[in-house]
Amino acid sequence: MFQLAYVAPFTKSVTVPMPTEYGEFRMTVYTERSNGREHMVLEMGSAERQQPPLVRLHSECATGDLFGSRRCDCGNQLQRSLERIGQQGCGVLVYLRQEGRGIGLSNKLRAYQLQDQGLDTVDANLKLGFQADERCYELAADILKSMGINRLRLLTNNPDKVAALAAQSIRVEQRVSIEVESAEESAGYLAAKKRRMGHFLTLGPDVDSTPLQSPS
Repeated sequence: MFQLAYVAPFTKSVTVPMPTEYGEFRMTVYTERSNGREHMVLEMGSAERQQPPLVRLHSECATGDLFGSRRCDCGNQLQRSLERIGQQGCGVLVYLRQEGRGIGLSNKLRAYQLQDQGLDTVDANLKLGFQADERCYELAADILKSMGINRLRLLTNNPDKVAALAAQSIRVEQRVSIEVESAEESAGYLAAKKRRMGHFLTLGPDVDSTPLQSPS
């Protein structure tokens, strides 16, 4: 029976050195075929290692990542992830262009307006007609597989990321907490993520979790 050849859902650009305050990474851009969005991968060390690498899937947050907004923990999580990978001397950060948990920047600001009127981060998204979280991690899984990564230690507080990778046959051997200190302006947001979205948060210092076995 004739079978179509596999076509990756992305095209891959060149890879260049990317020196940072946390060490020297290599940066590659992966362009999504369906919509032209450019996602970034920063890698340190080699993907072909005996131990599962430390991996962070980080969704774009212009307000937090670029401008240091105190309404969320995203910018601090990004910096902490790069720091943790730098300390290990190897690892991968996949920067996904899915702003505002997938609803886009303009809608995220509209959600902020609703939060200022008393809704939490979940109800604000629902009020706008979206799901609480519109993000998808299939492309990230495809990118990781193309790098030869099928086992990893995942920097996340979000159980949905563990489940999403497991559904794509990537084994999460350990969930590593990436909790950062909260600010007064982000306390309600983080509490809602813990209470309503099931995020693993203590609202205290970050610690490594125990190893886990993702569903096969």
